[in-house]
Amino acid sequence: MAYDEDEYLSLSGIQHFEFCRRQWALIHIEQQWDDNYRTVDGILMHKNAHDCMTSGKNNDVLIAKALPIHSKIMGVFGICDVVEFRRTESEGISLFGYDGQYKANPIEYKRGLPKVNDEDVVQLTAQAMCLEEMLNCSISKAYLYYGETRHRFEVILDERIRNLVINDFLEMHSYFERSFLPKPKRTKSCNACSLKDICLPELNCNTSSEVYIKQMIGSENDEKTP
Repeated sequence: MAYDEDEYLSLSGIQHFEFCRRQWALIHIEQQWDDNYRTVDGILMHKNAHDCMTSGKNNDVLIAKALPIHSKIMGVFGICDVVEFRRTESEGISLFGYDGQYKANPIEYKRGLPKVNDEDVVQLTAQAMCLEEMLNCSISKAYLYYGETRHRFEVILDERIRNLVINDFLEMHSYFERSFLPKPKRTKSCNACSLKDICLPELNCNTSSEVYIKQMIGSENDEKTP
């Protein structure tokens, strides 16, 4: 199965989805968003990764920044912060304008301290899977770079995490097609969520935030009517 371009979802949304399905739906279906320190810091870090790193060749490594990617099979599009193309003696791919064979390794930049959890790894793995489809290659490992430590961690792209990526995107497409907003479920992670003031379990478990706000505005207008 291949998706049409107008059906593509944002690849970066898979991190939101893995963190909280309701958060993903609020952002990507209902277009709700609010920044906190974590989101602003993360945006600035990605901007620095795209602006400060120089694309080009460093010895036997070609560096590409802000590389657009997509997958017809998964129906997603996005951007790789950095992709390193390392020259290899065998089992690589050819790159236009360069001699030899190269292996691709995406690098995703994250703020804060190292977590290397499924929320971070699924996004990185999805990027690698897009590159595999686009370049007709195989990628066995990739890297997460954390700003707090300024150190990157190797991530092995195993079958478990690849299946998780595939299943997450299938579920995301299903939610998007139905405009489905999961009910709120309070967890300890809610305090760190930038949408906690928009998405509160106390609002109404059976209505979306958009409907709730309209209802509240209507109630206020009714009270002002003499």
